[in-house]
Amino acid sequence: MRLRAFSPAIHGFLDTIREGHPTTPLLLVSPVLCPTHENTPGPLMPDLETGTLQFKATGDPAETAAGRLTLTIIRDVLADIVKQRAAEDSNLHYLDGLDLYGESDHAEFPLPDAIHPSPEGHRRIGENFAKLVFANNGPFTTKTG
Repeated sequence: MRLRAFSPAIHGFLDTIREGHPTTPLLLVSPVLCPTHENTPGPLMPDLETGTLQFKATGDPAETAAGRLTLTIIRDVLADIVKQRAAEDSNLHYLDGLDLYGESDHAEFPLPDAIHPSPEGHRRIGENFAKLVFANNGPFTTKTG
């Protein structure tokens, strides 16, 4: 998908959800850190040079000028969409995936194949999600009193 189609597709998806569930709390979560695709578009290609399955991006970062997507661009677009829509939809929330698994998490639990989190990385993502979404005044914190 290219940038010109991505944003309208997300708006259309949210419109479809809101047609049937106009006030249901909704959390839009952007991608977690993946250095392979942060600034380089895909597609992916298997890389067996190390003797274990790894992946590498085969795109050219310069192609983003032509609308090719990277994770950095996707995060920016999703944050902008939620910001635009939040004025009329107080039940729409955004969570930056880098807050779930970012640079420090990657340093501690690197992506074993350069794309997917390890079991420890998945646990960290879940723990961070619970902290950010259900506690500390997160968007789905249970309000009392």
